[in-house]
Amino acid sequence: MSEETILELKDLSIQFIGKQVLNQINVKIKRGEIIGYIGPNGAGKSTTVKIILGLLSDYKGDVIVFGENIRDHPVDYKRRIGYVPENGEIYDDLTATEYIHFIGQMYGMGLEQIEQKFTALLDKFELKAVRHARIATFSKGMKQKLLIIASLIHDPDLIFFDEPLAGLDANSVMIIKEMMDQLAKAGKTIFYSSHIMDVVEKISDRILLLNQGEVMADGSFMELKAKNKEGTLEQIFNQLTGFDQHEQTATDIVRIIQGADQHE
Repeated sequence: MSEETILELKDLSIQFIGKQVLNQINVKIKRGEIIGYIGPNGAGKSTTVKIILGLLSDYKGDVIVFGENIRDHPVDYKRRIGYVPENGEIYDDLTATEYIHFIGQMYGMGLEQIEQKFTALLDKFELKAVRHARIATFSKGMKQKLLIIASLIHDPDLIFFDEPLAGLDANSVMIIKEMMDQLAKAGKTIFYSSHIMDVVEKISDRILLLNQGEVMADGSFMELKAKNKEGTLEQIFNQLTGFDQHEQTATDIVRIIQGADQHE
C-alpha cells in the first residue's frame, strides 16, 4: 500500500436546518486502501460522500482530493472518481449501450474506447444479450451490474461503492468482492459502505465507524476488536453506537406477529 494521501477531510462539518450532521471529521485516506465506511442510518455517511463528490457545498472545513482542495478545483478531480450510489437513478428509457456511451463520454472517453471496454465488460457481467434492451426491462441485479460498469468504465482512482452488492446473485457477489481486492492492489482507493457487517469485516483494510456525525472508530478490524469487548464487527458496531435492544425488539415483534399479547 502506498503512503500517498488520496483523500483528506479536515474539520469537515455541516448542518441541516440547525442539526449538526457532521461534526469536525478529520480523516486521511491512502492510495490502495479499502475503507469500510459504516454507521447507523442518519449518521452522516451519505452526506460525507456527497460533499466529497461536490454535490453539497455548504460545509465547513476542507476536502482535499488528489492533493487539491475541491473548493479551488471543483470539476477536474471528478474525472478520476467512480460512484455507485445506494439508490442509483438510471435512465430507464435508454438502452444499456446508450447509457454507457453517455457516461463514458461525460468522463471524456472516446466512443471507440468506450465500446471496446463495454463489450468486454458486458461479457464478464453476463449482460451481453441485453446490451440493446431498454434499461426499464432490467431486473434490480442487472441494473446494479450496469451501475457498477458505469462507475468503472473510465478507470477511476477513487471509487465510492454504497451497497454495491444489492440485488446481486451469489456468484456476482463473489466476483465483485474479488474485483475490489484486485483494484486496491492495483492502487485504486475504495470507499465501501454497507450494512452487511460480515462483508465489511472481511474486505476492508480499515474501518471508519460514524455515529451522530462523529468518527467513533478508525482502524483495521483487528485493531477495533482489540479495543472493544465484543468479537464480530456487528457486535462492535452495536457496542459503539449504543444499540443493545435488538434481541428484545425482535422478541417483541415475534410476539406481536403471533398475537401473544392478545392472549395475556
